[in-house]
Amino acid sequence: GSPFWKVKKAAERADAPKNFKAALQKRGLSVIAEVKKASPSKGLICRDFHPGEIASRYESAGADALSVLTEETYFQGSSKVLREVRETVPLPILRKDFILSPYQIYEARAIGADAILLIAAMLETKTLKEYKKIADSLGLASLMEAHNEEELEKVLAAGAEIVGINNRDLRTFRVDIGTFTRLAKLVPRRCILVSESGVKSRGDMETAARSGADAVLIGETLMRSGNPSATLRELRGES
Repeated sequence: GSPFWKVKKAAERADAPKNFKAALQKRGLSVIAEVKKASPSKGLICRDFHPGEIASRYESAGADALSVLTEETYFQGSSKVLREVRETVPLPILRKDFILSPYQIYEARAIGADAILLIAAMLETKTLKEYKKIADSLGLASLMEAHNEEELEKVLAAGAEIVGINNRDLRTFRVDIGTFTRLAKLVPRRCILVSESGVKSRGDMETAARSGADAVLIGETLMRSGNPSATLRELRGES
């Protein structure tokens, strides 16, 4: 990639970010629709992959925000994919990746992301805090992800404003929707709460909403469906 100073400069020169947090605070359950080509649990999901086109369909189906995979090894993503989505739709974009260095935070802003994912399983509390501070300084929102009680304690100690509860165990790839219901009870009301992974039906959406979710992140279910906009409308109960 480019040298650090160059990326930092590009981040500071980028257009003002869109408000990812506000997109999740609307009345009712917000939807973050995910654009991804592959995943470690399912392999190649979408052979004929046109990110801009997919993003436009999500937008017309009423998605409130987008999540775009930029991770190359397991998800076959890239910053090019995010740039293409940014040029196509005005919705706020979450850069979904394993963020392990400040460089990636500046890069997220430089390529047009409005939010980043910080995974508690991969980062110490003080690093989560430090990365959130960098993101804040750039106007980027931080979605802090936890999968169990211990990780949730970490993100709350790091000052999370948006908490993502991942129903998928990153070690085994098993999905348990009960994870969200269990952990949601422990999250203070001031936080925005996102349910990630495993939302497949209208019933799952209702369960998430009942358990206190402000938003759900939906990926595979939409990417695998031949008609993502119809599927999204169905999930929202607007069939």
